[in-house]
Amino acid sequence: MNQLLKKTGIALGAAALAFSAFVAQAADTIKVGVLHSQSGPLAISETTLKDTVLMLIEAQNAKGGVLGKKLEAVVVDPGDQNADWSKFGVKARELIEKEKVDVIFGCWTSVSRKFTLPVVEELNGLLFYPVQYEGEESSKNIFYTGAAPNQQAIPAVDYLMEEEGVNRWVLEGTDYVYPQTTNKILEAYLISKGVKPADISVNYTPFSFSDWTTRVSEIKKFGSAGKKTAVVSTINGDANVPFYKELGNQGISAEDIPVVAFSVGEEELKGFDTAPLVGHLAAWNYFQSAEAKANDEFIATWKAYAKKNGIKGPYVTNDPMEATYIGFGAWVKAAEKAKSTEVDKVRAAMYGIKVPNLTGGTAEVLANHHFTKPVLIGEIQADGQFEIVSQTEEVPGDAWTDHLPESAVVVSDWQNPKVNCGNYNTKTKKCSGQNF
Repeated sequence: MNQLLKKTGIALGAAALAFSAFVAQAADTIKVGVLHSQSGPLAISETTLKDTVLMLIEAQNAKGGVLGKKLEAVVVDPGDQNADWSKFGVKARELIEKEKVDVIFGCWTSVSRKFTLPVVEELNGLLFYPVQYEGEESSKNIFYTGAAPNQQAIPAVDYLMEEEGVNRWVLEGTDYVYPQTTNKILEAYLISKGVKPADISVNYTPFSFSDWTTRVSEIKKFGSAGKKTAVVSTINGDANVPFYKELGNQGISAEDIPVVAFSVGEEELKGFDTAPLVGHLAAWNYFQSAEAKANDEFIATWKAYAKKNGIKGPYVTNDPMEATYIGFGAWVKAAEKAKSTEVDKVRAAMYGIKVPNLTGGTAEVLANHHFTKPVLIGEIQADGQFEIVSQTEEVPGDAWTDHLPESAVVVSDWQNPKVNCGNYNTKTKKCSGQNF
């Protein structure tokens, strides 16, 4: 019996030592969640963002990591062919509860973010969201590194009005929350500018929509009424390929009916025959063609990383990659400032953090969890790149639009203890209790 107890004690002791070694090893790394689709309709855009995060982690580890610890990527794939966006929430829960990540970089569509939001709020996680979106949201647990409407959609419309003389509008989008809300804001804005409702056409199609013949014919007819017409496109994902192809098939050039897109960048253009697209526009906060030393270095780093890891070319950079870059840089800087990766400490350290962007300026983290960003309008070239035809100084991101009456009275401020919420009503002096 004594020998059995002795052997059992030795075994338990060895197991305890092994477990302690495992815990110590785990404590020596900081886990970073990567929540991007690598399959399904948005893989065309999101796979590159997954690789961008991995590249940034590798580069940071080469500098010694964060707080003396190496970063460890935990990659999950929430995408599928049926666009089941609820999987983003499921995978976010897995990352926080099971994998114990300190931060998550991820999501693409707004609906995927909407499914993730309640999970990160419930579990006090931290999400950096890198894509332009519709605004009307400010969560305590999300930093929005992409453009709000006042940093993309509104300036794009202003450009078309002022530079192209457009006075008839097609608001064409994919049927989900980002296009619907953005177009609601744009419609209100256009009407406030004197555009008649009859001169605004709004239409939505499903994800992966491919039969554009009828709809493009309708757009062509709408644009033949003797008024300069433009398409403001919030079409997302792989539906863009047949849409632009059909524009070319029906002979619609940029001179006839210019298209300004909010979800088409260099990455998406890799799948197009760009010849019929020359002259059409996109509005972003970054283009690969931006002339800046930081951009040259980023492009070179990306090309080297992609080639080394067997990523298929051509190797291009785009706006959501830059948004990931500034978000990652801000998180690293905040963690080092807080001397911790604990969510509450990092969040408090984020406000006022400044990091270089890739267009030669500086991104600053605001108390509404948005960033300052320049607005760029780019014209599609035959080589799939964009010629920058307009660029502003850095514009502060506005969580709540001024162009909807119910939103114009709402502000977000997570730094001011008298507000400390994402939806403070300046009339009622109360927070609404909802983040979206």
